[in-house]
Amino acid sequence: MKRAFDLFLALVAAFILAVPVVLVALLVRLTSPGPALYWSDRVGRHNRIFRMPKFRSMRVGTPAVATHLLTDPGAYLTPIGSFLRKSSLDELPQLWSILAGDMSFVGPRPALFNQHDLVEMRTRFGVHELVPGLTGWAQINGRDELPIPEKVKLDVEYLQRQSLWLDIRILWMTFVKVIRRDGITH
Repeated sequence: MKRAFDLFLALVAAFILAVPVVLVALLVRLTSPGPALYWSDRVGRHNRIFRMPKFRSMRVGTPAVATHLLTDPGAYLTPIGSFLRKSSLDELPQLWSILAGDMSFVGPRPALFNQHDLVEMRTRFGVHELVPGLTGWAQINGRDELPIPEKVKLDVEYLQRQSLWLDIRILWMTFVKVIRRDGITH
């Protein structure tokens, strides 16, 4: 049921967002050197590594670490990078990962391949059994502001409570938070 919901919603979103996706890709290319997309190695279900696309909001050559680990994240942003992140437009290419089955609309955010502490903690609590999501329970309850133990606690809570209705609630709350730009630090 969840996969069918994801496929239906991803196809509808891809159709509706086709023009904005092309415009954002052009803006990224016109405002900074390098490709429009950044392909990030992420940890998926059962800790399998997959390649997740995002519109590039950071300059080419930025270290592949979580943004909060950079000394001065703002120094690495492209001219439109901050806008892409605050508006969450950088996430649009992840529709591809949803269509490919590597991601779902709702689930724990996929960890970077080198976030060993997060991956280990999620594995210990069984969260690695879930398909990672474009958004999730932890995303709407703190996003960038949450320390890893708190993120995992919320991921476990989602694992125990998951349902189609909870997913719909999380999607709605994500929409509201994106509009308000809640919990975004960069």
